Amino acid sequence: MKEFDIVVIGAGPGGYTAAIRASQLGFKTAIIEKDKLGGVCLNWGCIPTKALLKSAELMNTFSHSKEFGITAGDIKFNFPQIIERSRKVAFASEKGVQYLMKKNNIEVINGKGVFNPDKSIDVLDSDGNSVEKIISQHIIIATGARPRKLGNVNFDDIKILSSTGALLLKDIPKSITIVGSGAIGIEFAYFYNAFGADVTIIEMLPAILPIEDKEISDVVSREFRKKGIKIHTGTKTESVEISNNNVCTTVSGKLEDTIVSDAVLIAVGIQANIDNLGIENIGIETFKNGIKVNENYQTSVAGIYAIGDVALINPEGKPWLAHTASAEAINCIEKIKGLHNANIDYKNIPGCTYCQPQVASIGYTEEEVKKLNIKYKVGKFPFTANGKARAIGESAGLVKLIFDEEYGELLGAHIVGPEATELISELVYAKTNEGTWKSILHSIHPHPSLSEAIMESAGVALSEAINI
Repeated sequence: MKEFDIVVIGAGPGGYTAAIRASQLGFKTAIIEKDKLGGVCLNWGCIPTKALLKSAELMNTFSHSKEFGITAGDIKFNFPQIIERSRKVAFASEKGVQYLMKKNNIEVINGKGVFNPDKSIDVLDSDGNSVEKIISQHIIIATGARPRKLGNVNFDDIKILSSTGALLLKDIPKSITIVGSGAIGIEFAYFYNAFGADVTIIEMLPAILPIEDKEISDVVSREFRKKGIKIHTGTKTESVEISNNNVCTTVSGKLEDTIVSDAVLIAVGIQANIDNLGIENIGIETFKNGIKVNENYQTSVAGIYAIGDVALINPEGKPWLAHTASAEAINCIEKIKGLHNANIDYKNIPGCTYCQPQVASIGYTEEEVKKLNIKYKVGKFPFTANGKARAIGESAGLVKLIFDEEYGELLGAHIVGPEATELISELVYAKTNEGTWKSILHSIHPHPSLSEAIMESAGVALSEAINI
């Protein structure tokens, strides 16, 4: 039996971050992982999908090269090579985490961690045999989540795809139906469309990217339709069935039809990985298919914590994002150490969607501010009025900032357009530090730059904009 100060179950962005911070603070630390270090994010999510999206971006750029005075020959692509590059990027990321574990003297234990009634952990091999028993003063569950199924529709990852299966296709489908239009669905819609697939998006809610500000999602909808992507909102998926080597998706609502395509991607959210952990053996309380925790990530059982996608901290939920898990990991470990850290403000966590045009946001949407009866002002600046955006040929979109009317505090920031996922960081800093419209406006931005649109948006809210 091995004994540690802190044991982490799961080595995704939350798990490996927790292990590193624990080691830095002097805890004897181990991490248990049944698959690859880095979890879904590094191996099957965030990182490899961005590699794919870069290929799509290049394909779109080459397709419009004449606009920049450059004539290219017949543009072709090698789809298996695109997938292979994505896998190489993921592999390099996993190797990086392996290095970090060694650097920080963290013991990596391969296998599946399962709780015993005495709170010890059995580590099981792939055949279900116990290969090790571990005890620890503190145990952190960071087992993440997996793609959620749609009713009783099962993934075969050939015709009916999860986000993982979509990363491994050998050929681009001629046509694909995407059920769900959150970040995953929208990113894959952009990717498949860039390589010539006939893409149809089905969304049950009134707008795509439903958690984003409506004005922002409307821009993406407009630009996607220009690319030939078909979008059906207010439409419910009733069934998905394979027939004669096609997939038939029957829908109801605004559209009453059966859509026939080569493949279907189900992107309707994620489901926490709480199965077969033995949490019922020790009485850990669950809630909405996740592990219920308090503001210190403590479960209902002393000495056991949960972070990331597997943990639910309040009934309203939280952003299911890799950087949320990493932030919770550090916060959790430092609280265990006795450091007096403030609780995470989940409204100060940015969300990003890496399609083109990109989408990034933080804080409240205008719809949410209205429901809260807060008096507010909005500053909006279109990229069509930004010199850098025009110069690089990417002028679709806008920056939208929402401020408290009385004090000018930044309540929400929403960007759709070029490099939105990079530009948002300035506004994350501003909102986290209670920035105001004046502090943003009076921060001199470089010219020409895309970031000037942020400064100008604050100027619009104050009726002091110069370039619009």
